[in-house]
Amino acid sequence: MVVRSLAAPPTPWSRSLAEPTIDASAYIHSFSNVSGDVYVGANVLIAPGTSIRADEGSPFYIGYSTNVQDGVVIHGLEKGLVLGEDGKEYSVWIGNNTSITHMALIHGPVYIGNNCFIGFRSTVFNARVGDGCVIGLHALVQDVEIPAGKYVPSGAVITTQQQADLLLNVRHSEQNFAAHVVGVNESLRQGFQDVADIACITPIRQQQDFSPPINNPADPIEPINNQNNQSFNQASFNKTAQFNKNSTISNTNAQRNEPMNGDLAQQIRQLLAQGYHVAVEYADERRFRTGSWQSYAIPHISEANTVISAVQKALAENEGDYVRLFGVDPKAKRRLAEMIIQRPGDQPVVAHATSSNGSYTAPQPATVASNGNDIATQVRQLLVQGYRISTEYADARRFRSASWMTGPAIDASNESTVISALNSILAEHQGEYVRLVGVDPKAKRRVVETVIQRADSQPQTVSQAATNSANASYKAPSAANGNGSDLAVHVRQLLAQGHRISVEHADERHFRTTSWQTLPAITATDAASAIAALENYIAEYSDEYVRLVGVDPKFKRRVMELLVNRPDGQTNTVTRTAVKVGSPSNGSYGGGSAGKISGDMLARIRQLLAQGYRIGTEHADERHFRTSSWHSCSPIAASNESEVVRALEACLLEHGDEYVRLLGIDPKAKRRVFEGIIQRPVK
Repeated sequence: MVVRSLAAPPTPWSRSLAEPTIDASAYIHSFSNVSGDVYVGANVLIAPGTSIRADEGSPFYIGYSTNVQDGVVIHGLEKGLVLGEDGKEYSVWIGNNTSITHMALIHGPVYIGNNCFIGFRSTVFNARVGDGCVIGLHALVQDVEIPAGKYVPSGAVITTQQQADLLLNVRHSEQNFAAHVVGVNESLRQGFQDVADIACITPIRQQQDFSPPINNPADPIEPINNQNNQSFNQASFNKTAQFNKNSTISNTNAQRNEPMNGDLAQQIRQLLAQGYHVAVEYADERRFRTGSWQSYAIPHISEANTVISAVQKALAENEGDYVRLFGVDPKAKRRLAEMIIQRPGDQPVVAHATSSNGSYTAPQPATVASNGNDIATQVRQLLVQGYRISTEYADARRFRSASWMTGPAIDASNESTVISALNSILAEHQGEYVRLVGVDPKAKRRVVETVIQRADSQPQTVSQAATNSANASYKAPSAANGNGSDLAVHVRQLLAQGHRISVEHADERHFRTTSWQTLPAITATDAASAIAALENYIAEYSDEYVRLVGVDPKFKRRVMELLVNRPDGQTNTVTRTAVKVGSPSNGSYGGGSAGKISGDMLARIRQLLAQGYRIGTEHADERHFRTSSWHSCSPIAASNESEVVRALEACLLEHGDEYVRLLGIDPKAKRRVFEGIIQRPVK
């Protein structure tokens, strides 16, 4: 293989003619260009179409197990250097286990730490990116220092240090994805090197032409005598040979036709009943260590028996491998209830977590246990699956910034010992948030995070008498009485006006960025059914923000947004609804007299201003309202709440016989984040 690795050209600022230094285990594709003083570490993959030129700024450093993907450009300015981990100065430093993905531009002076992920077509210039950072797609990072463990959203432009300091922490799912990409590219590097070695690729081609006999499965298979290939294909060869020596077709069919464990089958039925898809992945020992799972085709249908049969087939066909099952939310496009159901050499691993009514209860990440019995049930589930238990705690300030502190290690695998340790930690940190963490010791990743004590709640105690309490569930506030009466009024009004009901949810992080996820629409047209469906959603997402949305199907626009649940259990009647001035009895939010702002809308204004948004207004008469032809009112340049309210009330008085709506505007993204009608003409 000819690699285009060249010396740097002689220039006025450099006449050293330095050449790249490439570790023997690295793979540089022949269609890439590496020139100048570039150090390429062990197990690095340089994909086709990359250009790494240390001909102006130099030197460059690329750490071990890093991958530089197709179309990446790495270059540097003549002036400007960063300090590497070895104490020397570099134009570009890229750490270990980092992914520089397709078409990204890295232009020195730049420092990128270990375990980072730089998304497609993103640009990093004159910047320092700390360890464990994830940068999304089409982002720009320039003239700043990104602290370790931060997430840069796709499309973000980070050019001031204030913007960099306000970035959110990387989530575990994003860290896992970054590690997965490194593992995939490590496998690709090995594959590229193997395909270039004829001694390694020949036995694989021979293996492809080989098919085991069916009529006489007891006959032994002659092994391929190739010492150079023993380590590469020994696992698959041993598996095939063992099948033919020790198994018969009838025995294999008997194994495949065994009934599936009731707990696992019940979980599959539960996922399908909630509208989720079931998916399966598998990995051998090597791929499991690098997190490189392979997908197994499971039909995306709601017929439980067919899906259960497909999962049984996956377990039988991947006997001796790791197999994991998870649900997929097709609308939110996210995974949930992930669990390993088979390990090499063991019986399929199934979480025995049945409630008193026989239904399966899978451990869910980031949920608040309703009582100590539920926590004990979850502990038992984790220990049965071979996971370890640990804890973290945070006071109110650290909780808001997601800066958790690690609690004392719990090394025990006995349930009673673990529960005793948990009770000690809960007692020690009364008045603080405490969360339980389930850790997979082999994959070295978290599988569950559960807040088991809040700072504003009573001290929690974990009880071992959890067997009969596993079915304890969250009870949403009734919409028919108590605190839910206002909610019932809103639902009835919306349905009476011919509007549709929709529901959205968001966790703490997405709520701060107003990135709501839509749940399946409530199709009921009678109030009782709609309220019941809404209460089910509130119960299901009790640890997240939930808001009710009223939609006008004719104009295809929203007429109400009502926050009905917060993670702390409180409800907030902040709304965005069409209102009639001077008609407080109709359930609207225009206030009691013309030109006045309601308390709910004041709360919304306060929230928008706190997030740095600007306030605007628009008005329309009856004819323009029907055609959605709004006219802008006088601009509101103030950011003070009282001044904004005065300007709004002046607009309402000026256009007292027209529709008026309030706008929330993001001045940086130059887009609207909120629209709410605050006045309707009296008819």
